[in-house]
Amino acid sequence: MTATALHAAPRGKWHAEAPMLGRRSMLGNLVAQGAALLIVSVASLLVARLSGAAVLGEYALARVLPWLLGAVVSCGLPVSSAYYLAARGGDPRLRPTLLLMAVCGAVLGPALWLAGTPLLHRELFAAVPSRVVALIGITAATQLITVWGKACCQGTADMRGANLVIVCEELLFLPAYGLALALGLRGIDAVVAGMIGGGVAAALTALARLAATGFARGWDRPSGSIASKVMTYGARGQLGNLLMLINLRLDFVILGVLAGPAALGVYAVASKFAELMRLPASALNYVLIPRFARKPAADADRDSRRLRPRALAGTIALTPLVAVVSVFCLPLLYGHAFQSAVLPACILLVGLAVEGAAAVSSAHLCGIGRPGANSLGMATGVIITVLLDILLIPRHGAVGAAVASSAAYLVTTALLTAISRNVARPTVTPGTTVPVQ
Repeated sequence: MTATALHAAPRGKWHAEAPMLGRRSMLGNLVAQGAALLIVSVASLLVARLSGAAVLGEYALARVLPWLLGAVVSCGLPVSSAYYLAARGGDPRLRPTLLLMAVCGAVLGPALWLAGTPLLHRELFAAVPSRVVALIGITAATQLITVWGKACCQGTADMRGANLVIVCEELLFLPAYGLALALGLRGIDAVVAGMIGGGVAAALTALARLAATGFARGWDRPSGSIASKVMTYGARGQLGNLLMLINLRLDFVILGVLAGPAALGVYAVASKFAELMRLPASALNYVLIPRFARKPAADADRDSRRLRPRALAGTIALTPLVAVVSVFCLPLLYGHAFQSAVLPACILLVGLAVEGAAAVSSAHLCGIGRPGANSLGMATGVIITVLLDILLIPRHGAVGAAVASSAAYLVTTALLTAISRNVARPTVTPGTTVPVQ
């Protein structure tokens, strides 16, 4: 079967039974993401209290770097899996192809981590024994399988399954970490043992959910041409995700270098609080991507035009409430020393007020097979962040960083919205295809 045939393949019964996603799905995902965020905060607090700031920093690196490695070696497989399962989940070669790609990524990721262990130990984990650094590589496999399984649930409209995995991938660290402490492990040894144990449990949870919902039903042989298409889409889609992550955190690095740790601490508190505004938009984006991918292009275009102003109105309406809460809660929670975080938080909220429109526009572009256009919008935000950070931070510190980020959010949203509104969609007749870009 060719890649063209993948796009023209009829939707099978297993795919057609997937329900349309709506408000209940968004609310459920919002609750799941909020619960996961709370669990991460509890886990970080426990590690900090029991092992200190240094181990907490190592824990943060050990969480992010294997995930990033898995995303890169799999060419953004989770991103493309959600899209293709929503758009063409009935193709009998698609699901075995995705599984084979996930297995290959789960093998390649830890192998590359092991090969790079000496460099990682020297540059990033100098205080961690090299054997423990090598063991961290196991989580490159467990995280990839977990995130891939979650994306497959998302693509098949199994939002209960996706939400279950979202919570479990964070929650299962806690009992595994507790067991490691009970067995006498301490410090980074206990943390890594908890990450491996929790990661294996989360990966098995994701796979069990896929098995229970019939993921392996009606398979055919894997297809190399399908894998090529999946990798192309995934690489372009993952670029957008990485650029968004860079846009969110690059200002931390620049601020730390140009203004010092005190300003960075103030800005970190302001940024984390303001980004609570992202939760509703993130849940909306998560639900809409498979919804748009499942619909004909004309219907997806019409829905995006209808939903964008509503989502924008929703996040704008939330902004004053979050701003008022920040004025009172930031000094109360963090102490009077962080009173100066209130202004940067409020400035960031100006840019985040339009996240509703960004969520719909980004989901529309990814859902109609245009992840590269979505990445273009994200790249523009990164450029603006860097330029304004360099101009504003030396004179204005954390406030300057907030202005730069807020401006980047506004411009990125405007560009994504313009691209989404004006993207050309040729009419497709039965038996023809629209290329994924």
